[in-house]
Amino acid sequence: MPGSWWWDLLLGIAAGLLLAWAVLIAALVVMRPRGGLMRQALRLLPDVLRLLPRLAADRSLPRGVRVRLALLLAYLASPIDLVPDFIPVVGYADDAIIVAAVLRSVVRHAGVQALERHWPGTRDGLAALYRLTGLGPTRSSAAGPSDHPDKMPR
Repeated sequence: MPGSWWWDLLLGIAAGLLLAWAVLIAALVVMRPRGGLMRQALRLLPDVLRLLPRLAADRSLPRGVRVRLALLLAYLASPIDLVPDFIPVVGYADDAIIVAAVLRSVVRHAGVQALERHWPGTRDGLAALYRLTGLGPTRSSAAGPSDHPDKMPR
């Protein structure tokens, strides 16, 4: 029957998309922050949302890094999500995991200094971001001279 060929094609495409979604969800589970870092990630969200456009606009960063950041900003602004945001806790966790993965990539390619230059929050927030991404200096080496101990120098 000619109609069954289209039906088989649509079922194959749907199964492929479902499989790809399941693989992405599995990758998010593997890359998720451990322990209480997920709660810290959600608390850092306002500072991270200010950090991302600053990094994306920095012409001193490699083009690939800026493209990743622009794609991340587009993903965060998009209403389409891997896990819908209306699902409690998990809905926003996928965004935090993807942000952490992209920031890991930024630090690997652009260095910790790029984050430090553009970080809008406190030193403790930056230390939490380092723990979240699994990169960068520890809290003791991130602390340095400053007029105000709670704010990063600009």
